[in-house]
Amino acid sequence: MAKKKFDGLRKKTLPKISWSDLALIGVCLIWGINFSVIKLSLVYFDPLAFNAVRFPLAAFVLLLMLRTNGPIPMPRPEHYTSIILLGILGNVIYQLLFIYGIEKTLAGNSSLILATVPVWTLILATILNKERHGIAVWSGITITLLGIFFVISGSEKHLALNESLPVGDLLVLLSAITWALYTVGSQNLAREYGALPVTAWTLCIATPIVSAAGLRSLISMDLGNVPIVSWIGVAYAGVFALAISYYFWNYSLEKIGAPRTAAFSNLVPVFALSTALVLLGEIPSIAQIIGTGIILIGLWVTRQGKSAPKIT
Repeated sequence: MAKKKFDGLRKKTLPKISWSDLALIGVCLIWGINFSVIKLSLVYFDPLAFNAVRFPLAAFVLLLMLRTNGPIPMPRPEHYTSIILLGILGNVIYQLLFIYGIEKTLAGNSSLILATVPVWTLILATILNKERHGIAVWSGITITLLGIFFVISGSEKHLALNESLPVGDLLVLLSAITWALYTVGSQNLAREYGALPVTAWTLCIATPIVSAAGLRSLISMDLGNVPIVSWIGVAYAGVFALAISYYFWNYSLEKIGAPRTAAFSNLVPVFALSTALVLLGEIPSIAQIIGTGIILIGLWVTRQGKSAPKIT
């Protein structure tokens, strides 16, 4: 009898790991690695040229994924404006802020600053969608911010801000707010049409703009002297960090909503710092290790939270 009660309590207190959870962990792993990949690739690529190559690649992959499910669907006319704006916001403005920001600051700094996305998402979802969130969601986000504080406070040796970096950090911070706005704005469309169509539509809208902006830089490059590792970096940043990650991100928006989806982005600096250790030889401090543990606790607390229907 005691065992049955324990099993029943365990089922209530320990929710099952869902496909959304696994997908978001995968996205965070991809994005965490992507910071170092981009930094290495930008040694040879101009930022605009880099995007001009990876965006068409990502759009092709997404359209191929969409086509395997049948004819490519189209949104209803009343949603054209929203999709166009989201495409420009999440794939043009965000990517320009991000790519120039990461060029002007450290990869670790970028990952830590982007970890503020859940805060902006929660605030915007509350204001724009009039959503109400339980204490667990707010508490979990607060705990993860505490973890991020530990990570940042312990990063002075390798990731300290200095006089040459504030512009890059500001650009990355603006990209974090932009991504939060894209996340909140995409939620209802992802639930109505599905994650894959929304991801493909918004990326395809942005691709001609991004490609045109980077065409001149791409033509002026001596592409023959670009090493194979940089081309691999472009492919990784296009196929995995854009196409696949954007799809899984929107899939999670569809299933669990914007605030809980965004909360997982706090895992990105954990993976980013681990990647920096392997690729760049940066050894995390004790404070960073403690912060990583706190971030994981915050994610678990947020995972328990529930959102109430939006106020009408």
